[in-house]
Amino acid sequence: MHAYDLILTLTGGLGAALVLGYITQRLGLSPIVGYLLAGTLVGPHTPGFVADASLAEQLAEIGVILLMFGVGLQFHVEELLAVRRVAIPGAIAQSGVATVLGTALGYALGWDWSAGLIFGMALAVASTVVLIRVLADNNDLHTQAGHIAVGWLVVEDLFTVVALVLLPALFGSAAGQSSLPLALSLTALKVAGLVAFTALVGARVIPWLLDHVAATRSRELFTLTVLVIALGIAVGSALVFSVSMALGAFLAGMVVGRSDYSLRAASEALPMRDAFAVLFFVSVGMLLDPEALVSSWRLVLGALAIVLVAKPLVALLFVWLLRYPFRTALTAGIALAQIGEFSFILAAMGRDLGVFSLTATNALAATAIVSIVLNPVAYRTIRPIERWVAARPRLRAVLDRTPREETPTPARGERKSDPTYRAVVVGYGPTGRAVVRLLRDNGITPTVIDLNMETIRRLREEGVEGVYGDATREDTLTAAGVDRAGSLILGSAGMAEGTEVIRLARTLQPTIRVLARAAYLRDVPVLRQAGANAVYSGEGEVALAFVTAILEALGATPDQIDREQARAREELAGPVPSGAGHPDA
Repeated sequence: MHAYDLILTLTGGLGAALVLGYITQRLGLSPIVGYLLAGTLVGPHTPGFVADASLAEQLAEIGVILLMFGVGLQFHVEELLAVRRVAIPGAIAQSGVATVLGTALGYALGWDWSAGLIFGMALAVASTVVLIRVLADNNDLHTQAGHIAVGWLVVEDLFTVVALVLLPALFGSAAGQSSLPLALSLTALKVAGLVAFTALVGARVIPWLLDHVAATRSRELFTLTVLVIALGIAVGSALVFSVSMALGAFLAGMVVGRSDYSLRAASEALPMRDAFAVLFFVSVGMLLDPEALVSSWRLVLGALAIVLVAKPLVALLFVWLLRYPFRTALTAGIALAQIGEFSFILAAMGRDLGVFSLTATNALAATAIVSIVLNPVAYRTIRPIERWVAARPRLRAVLDRTPREETPTPARGERKSDPTYRAVVVGYGPTGRAVVRLLRDNGITPTVIDLNMETIRRLREEGVEGVYGDATREDTLTAAGVDRAGSLILGSAGMAEGTEVIRLARTLQPTIRVLARAAYLRDVPVLRQAGANAVYSGEGEVALAFVTAILEALGATPDQIDREQARAREELAGPVPSGAGHPDA
C-alpha cells in the first residue's frame, strides 16, 4: 500500500477531521479543536490507523502558505488605523509580556533561551479563526470592542510576519557563521528586495494577469491563477530571496488584496485555504503525545496561565487605562485569551531551525486545545460580570470610566440608510442598465454585481457602486450590501444558480424583496419556490402583452384587463407557492 500513502493520509486525516470537527462544532466549540484531536487520532501516539507524518507535514506547508496568503489578502490598513491608538501599543505590550513570560518559563525548565523565546512568541499570537467566530456568535464583531480586538489581531499577525523574517537570521545556520548584526543586515536586504520586487513588479504583473484570466469568464482558470500566484511567489521568495515562504505568501496576498479582484479571490480561491488549513491542524495534532503531557504538566500549566490569565489581564488593563468602558476592555481581553494557527506556524519554523523540541510543540498543542475550548465559555461570563459590577455602584464608578470616542463616522442621510431606497442588481446587460437608470432617476441607490471588470470600472467612473464577483458567494452579496438593501433584482435571464443567490440573500436579509428574471416559463416556479417575490419571464411577458393588446382593441375596461392578466399569469406560470418569500406579484 506504499503507493497509496498520499491518498490514505488525505482520506484518513480529512475523514477524522470531518467527524471530530462536526462533533466539536455541534458542541459549540471551534472545529479547530476537532482538527487537532483528529491529528492525534491518526498520529503515531494513538492506536489504529497511522497517517504518513512526512506527507502530512508537506501538505501542511501548503496550508501555511495559503493561510498567510489569506492574511495578506484580507489585511486592511483601515481597520488598524481606526483603532491604532489602542491596538498598536496594546498588542505590542501584550505580545511583549507573553514573550517574556514564555521565555522565562522555558528557561526555568532548563531550555535554551532561543527555544523559550520562540515558545513565548507562539503564546503571544491569538487565533484569527477563533476570535472572529466568538465575536460573530455573540454579535460583537461590529461593536467598539470587536473593532479593537480585530485591530489588535492585525498587529499580532504583523508580529508573526516579522518573527518569521527574523527567526532564520537569529537561529539559522548562517547566523552561527557570521555576526548577528551582519546576519540581520543580510536578512533585511533580502526582505527589502522581495518587498520591492513584489511592490514594483507584482503590483503591475499580477493585476494584468488577473485581467486577462478574468476576461475568459472561466472560474476554474481564475481559481488556478490565484493558487499559482500564492504558491509561486511563496516558493520564489524561498528560492530566490532566501526568506520564508510564509512571508512571500503574505506579500502576494497583499498585492492581490489591493487589486480589483480581492473580493473574488477571497470568495472563490480561499476555500482551498480552508481545506489545506485543516491538514495543517491535523499535522500539528499528530505531534500531540497524550502520555508525554503527564511528564510536562508544569510546562502546560505555565503556558495556560500565560494565555488564560496574563494575556487577557494585560489587554484589559491597557484598554481600561485608555478610558474605554469596562465592558469593552473585558471583551477585548477575553476574546484574545487563546492561541491558534499562527502559534503553530512559529513552532514549525522553530522545529525547522532545530531549536524547538517536540515537547514544546506538544505543550503548545495542548494549550491551544484547552484555550480554544474555554474561550467561548469565558466569553459568556462577560454579561454576568457586567451585571455584577452594575449592582455595585462604587465599583462601577471606578471601573466604568468616561467612554472614549473613536473617530466619528460621517453622518449619512436617513433616506440613504433606509433599505427601501437601496437595491442590489445582479447583472448589467440591457435589462440591468435600464433598471439601474430607473432606480437612480427615482432616488434609489443601486449597487451592481457583475463578473465583467470593465463594466464595474465604468460604473464606478459614473458614480454607481459596483462589485466584481460571483453573486452565488455570500462574501460578494455582503460586499454589495444585501443585508442593508430593500430589493434584490436578478437582471440576467437564465442564471444557472439563481436559486442559490436568492437563498443566500434571504439568509442575509430575510425581508428583502426579490425580483427575478427567468428565461423560460418552466423556471418561474423554481425561482418562486426559492423565495423570489416576483418572477418575470420573456415568454410570459410576450403572451401577456398579446392578451393586453387584443383586449384593449376590443374595448375592455381596465378592471377586465387586470383580471385577464392575472388569470393568464396563473395559467402560464402556475399559482404562487405559499413558501415563496413574501409574494405580492
